[in-house]
Amino acid sequence: MKHTLEALPDAILAERAADGDAAAFEVIVFRHGSLMRAYAVRMLGDRAEAEDVVQDVLIQAWGQLDRLNDPSAIRSWLMRMVSNRAIDRIRRRREHTEIEDWNAPAPAHQSPERVVEVRMQMTALSSVLDGLPQMQRESWMLKELGGLSYLEIAESLGVPASTVRGQLARARQTILREMEVWR
Repeated sequence: MKHTLEALPDAILAERAADGDAAAFEVIVFRHGSLMRAYAVRMLGDRAEAEDVVQDVLIQAWGQLDRLNDPSAIRSWLMRMVSNRAIDRIRRRREHTEIEDWNAPAPAHQSPERVVEVRMQMTALSSVLDGLPQMQRESWMLKELGGLSYLEIAESLGVPASTVRGQLARARQTILREMEVWR
């Protein structure tokens, strides 16, 4: 039964899951969980915290699937929820930051100049990633941020591993070319 579900498009799976079909929701989680985790890790910089965020989002999604207006938009809905939850976590971190010594100089890697430079580099990289075709961007994020193997990425995206290799190669070429000014 699960193999038949895996062939279904997201919209049908979302409708079935909204009707209480746990197996359909499991396929949605398998299909999009890796990307959700990779994105959360990228935003939070902490794998354990990212896992918590994704887990919370999946629990919330299971309970709110009946509110999803466009079942074909399940992936973007889940990613938006991950983004919102991760931003909430980042905000909570800032509220609880303790200031120990007001006059202590910042370490060299945290100097204002270095912080600005890193932020500019990350903004440039985000812009390059946003400009990649969707398959290249997802392949790159799952490999580089999620740490998945080619086979895991292929399974997650529903394409052959050879396609993943090609997509990653093209994504890396574009990123290297566009980020050359930051070398």
